[in-house]
Amino acid sequence: MILAAKEIQRQINAGNLVIRPYGEDCQQPASYDLRAGEDITLPVGACTLVHSLEWVELPADIAGTLRCRSSFGRRGVLLGGGFVDPGFRGQLTLCLVNMGSEDVPLPRETRVVQLILHTVSGGGQMYDGRYQDSSGTVNAR
Repeated sequence: MILAAKEIQRQINAGNLVIRPYGEDCQQPASYDLRAGEDITLPVGACTLVHSLEWVELPADIAGTLRCRSSFGRRGVLLGGGFVDPGFRGQLTLCLVNMGSEDVPLPRETRVVQLILHTVSGGGQMYDGRYQDSSGTVNAR
């Protein structure tokens, strides 16, 4: 089940879910828009890593799917990867590929990716991988 805005806010208020800093304008009806954590330009034909402004902490019963916002998709920007396991903590490193015809500027705090939150039935196992507690842009390890 996908969490609606009201449930996302309830989970945050209860302290079960962390999205920090939280921006009211980033809350969508069934997702939350993550913002770019730095000023960067997406060159044509290149894969560029950029971290989210937000620090995210998911509980054992919530996972996330990442989708590129359609406004960037219309410019030829694609998102590589896109799943966040329950228990993840940290800033998310986004792999953005510009397949468009011109460079795309991405100023800090631009809403670039949608985080869609899902309940995990029978959850309990928490992520404990090599990207736990990521801060800033993290290259492949």
